[in-house]
Amino acid sequence: MSTKNVDWYYRRSGCNTCKKMDAFLEEHSIVPKETLSANKTRLDPEAALDLAKKVNKIIAARGKSVVEFKTKDADQALLEKHLVGPTGKLRSPVIRKGKTLYIGFNEEALEGLVTRG
Repeated sequence: MSTKNVDWYYRRSGCNTCKKMDAFLEEHSIVPKETLSANKTRLDPEAALDLAKKVNKIIAARGKSVVEFKTKDADQALLEKHLVGPTGKLRSPVIRKGKTLYIGFNEEALEGLVTRG
């Protein structure tokens, strides 16, 4: 099985959703080029919005709900709704691959990580 890469992975230790993401990445031989600990580096809403400006598309999962939208069509309120969690910081887990940002965990939504290699 070939190794696939993602550009950036933001995760928090002790986070059950992050553990699911870790298992998914391992199962599909996906290796982050850079991993950032949400425990050590907490990104505020401004940093989250800066991150969104670097991508074209956001796929955000919360529970069984998945929302996909283009960043050029999104206003600040929509971005913050999907990027910022109850702590007022960037939600975790977050993966950036190319110009797409994956927020939260939903296996079907993450299919693009597997199929695009």
